[in-house]
Amino acid sequence: MTRSHKPSLGSFTFFVVAFALGAYFTFAAVQGDFGLFRRVEIQAEADELRLDLDRLTLEIAAIENLTHRLSDDYLDLDLLDEQARSVLGLLRADEIVIQ
Repeated sequence: MTRSHKPSLGSFTFFVVAFALGAYFTFAAVQGDFGLFRRVEIQAEADELRLDLDRLTLEIAAIENLTHRLSDDYLDLDLLDEQARSVLGLLRADEIVIQ
């Protein structure tokens, strides 16, 4: 009596399907919409947006400072003079323009 040590077709099919599913889920975990690479991209984008937010926050603070300094409650005469010169092109009578 000899016994066949050949694996059956059913077990071979099972392992092929299991390997294919494992490979698919591994690929999806690394490169899918919610995979590791996408997470790194999102993290880099979030860092860039945080830098933009910090820059814009500083810019808004500077604009608010200028607005406050030109308001009715607090008037900075030096800033008013600077704005009149740059925006309106005004000069004092004792100044000479050299081009």
